[in-house]
Amino acid sequence: MKQGRDTTKEERLGIVKDCLASGKNYGEMALKYQVSYQQVRTWTLKYEELGEAGLEDRRGKRKKDQTPRTELEAAQIEIEQLKHKLYLAEMENHLLKKLDEIVRRDALDK
Repeated sequence: MKQGRDTTKEERLGIVKDCLASGKNYGEMALKYQVSYQQVRTWTLKYEELGEAGLEDRRGKRKKDQTPRTELEAAQIEIEQLKHKLYLAEMENHLLKKLDEIVRRDALDK
């Protein structure tokens, strides 16, 4: 297995376009550009699915800070945000119930 190397988005785009022009010959492109076969294949599949946005390096970035690439991704982000809001609301509700219980107990003790 060939060791990968760092590439820029423009370089990945060039590799993918060259790969598509050669009929998806991943092995030939891997040797030509000195990257791994699997990396060329992954970039090509992401490019076909998401276009140029699929070739962005999104490592080390929080999902909430990233711009969604597809409608599905945008919907998933919105769902996660709504789940978090629901969690916070439930926690607040439980806290208020507990506080009410403590206040009532203290009122009965007096």
